[in-house]
Amino acid sequence: GRAVVPVPVQLDTSPGLRVLHAGSGLGGTAHCLARRHGVEVTGVDVTAEYGQAAPALPRRAGLAELVRFRQGSATTLPFPDESFDRVCMLHVGMNIVDKAALFAEIRRVLVAGGGFGVYDLMRVGPGDVAYPVPWAGSSATSFLEGPQRYRELLARAGLPVQAERDRRDFGIDVLRELRDRVAQDGPPALGLQFVMAPNPALKMANLLDSLERAVLAPTEMIRLAP
Repeated sequence: GRAVVPVPVQLDTSPGLRVLHAGSGLGGTAHCLARRHGVEVTGVDVTAEYGQAAPALPRRAGLAELVRFRQGSATTLPFPDESFDRVCMLHVGMNIVDKAALFAEIRRVLVAGGGFGVYDLMRVGPGDVAYPVPWAGSSATSFLEGPQRYRELLARAGLPVQAERDRRDFGIDVLRELRDRVAQDGPPALGLQFVMAPNPALKMANLLDSLERAVLAPTEMIRLAP
């Protein structure tokens, strides 16, 4: 296969392609993909509250024909084999202990040669992570792994990584900007504070600390479609 390249690349997201967003939450990424690229996006998330709220949002956004949601686990996806042309994950793997099952399921629902992209917080250096953080209240529900482990499990599942980027500097800039804006203007009327309650400020501060100490980094990995 092709070697891993540390350069920005993008999956082809041509109109009409069927895209699965695994761990879709309230669906912001799904809406963005559908609006910008005209792709058909299905979101799946295990959290019951997201499953109840997310389906109403495409109608409000005028995207009901392109975006739909299902409740279900990413390790036992409720879809037939080869249902999707592309699959993406965004800050999901830290909550899933059995990543081998996760990636095997993603490979199962992808068409042969389908593209896959993951953007997860990964452990990139020594040191402790202070909890709570946005995805977990304690280490008991946080399942961080390093890039090497992701590569191994993805390759084993038949999804070899072909492009990879460490986005730590980008993550630090985003979190500092958000922190400074909230300090100056207060939290927005609608924002992450509702999803991350309680203690959203502490969770974001702990995450920023781990990034600044190079313990964690948002990491982008892509398996390109031919």
